[in-house]
Amino acid sequence: MDDRFNTISGWVLAGGIAALGLSILSGEYFHAERPEKMGYPIEGVEVEGEAGAAEAGPPIATLLPAADPAKGAEVFKKCAACHTVNQGGANGIGPNLYGTMGEGIGQGKGGFAFSDPLKAVGGTWDFDKMNAWLTSPRKFAPGTKMTFAGLSKAEDRANVMVYLNQQGSNIPLPAAPAAGAAAPAAAAATTDAPAEANATAPAEGNEAAPAAAK
Repeated sequence: MDDRFNTISGWVLAGGIAALGLSILSGEYFHAERPEKMGYPIEGVEVEGEAGAAEAGPPIATLLPAADPAKGAEVFKKCAACHTVNQGGANGIGPNLYGTMGEGIGQGKGGFAFSDPLKAVGGTWDFDKMNAWLTSPRKFAPGTKMTFAGLSKAEDRANVMVYLNQQGSNIPLPAAPAAGAAAPAAAAATTDAPAEANATAPAEGNEAAPAAAK
């Protein structure tokens, strides 16, 4: 009887050891390291911490005279999935952008359904407003349907604006600020930075693509 009990116990022990070994081996074989950053990026869509990452740079008016519309056309390719820019082009996810510079914000465009927050901004698409929009649509019009994060480089924004201005608008470029005027403005922005840091960022809507006017 004792021999039979010892035999059964031995088999149970051996089975347990085999199961433990298989568990360890399978864990090593199928082990996957946790990525440093979860998820995967989607080009153009804003992620947490990205807001406010745009370059301050010089005033946009100082960049526009030297801006290159050909380079702007290259940057605009990021917008082409949602926007057309040719005369008479169809609206898509975003409106056709022909003749946008100088046009009323959130108006026209063949009946395109602009979001109420954008329509509420009022005014026209001058260079300052377009620069603010291209920097961060969600800050320019909190609640806009545009989910594009914005163009962080001031030079890219200037290039896109002169390119858009050539597409049926041709409004005059703003006068560049006088020499030395940019420094006091930068100093004032630095002084005001602590107060701005406590502000709460506005919520974002759900519309896609860069470029102008949604």
